[in-house]
Amino acid sequence: MGEDGKHHADYSNIQPGTLSKEETLQHVVLSYEALAADTSNWVANLSNCSSLLWHAYHSLSIPVNWTGFYVLHTTSTTSTTTSELILGPFQGKVACQLIQFGKGVCGTAASSQLTQLVPDVEQFPGHIACDGETKSEIVVPIIKDGKTIGVLDLDCLKLEGFDEIDKKYLQQLAELIVQTCDFPF
Repeated sequence: MGEDGKHHADYSNIQPGTLSKEETLQHVVLSYEALAADTSNWVANLSNCSSLLWHAYHSLSIPVNWTGFYVLHTTSTTSTTTSELILGPFQGKVACQLIQFGKGVCGTAASSQLTQLVPDVEQFPGHIACDGETKSEIVVPIIKDGKTIGVLDLDCLKLEGFDEIDKKYLQQLAELIVQTCDFPF
């Protein structure tokens, strides 16, 4: 139990139909901030964030089928250094483990450092289908000191599952993640 008498799991308890989408996403940002006050460990914080998002979207009856993160993975040889994304904490079905920068929605967000709001994944050139049931997606880059260190990725089972409200709050969340996590990369 937290110092304020609230159980950590209480942050993900949102009664369906009680909050608007904007209020729900504000709740996610504030809940993440409260939970991240306990630790700066990136695995713990991204794990809790994935859960918060999963439960928040389901409370809104938005059929997300994946909420989570890919983080920077760098390999070096004597002549080259390669950066790609590796699977991080998430909620949902098993997923692709490695994604190259510039490939698919996640890789495009990572390389361009721009949020990718995709209403129909079938229309996105080079979309990587980790789950063939996914219809729409939003991916927000996580940028620290000008360098992409990961992406926040949400998939939805319906077309146009995400909009500008999602983009606004998920970008706020990505900025907060940079401030609250100690990343080793």
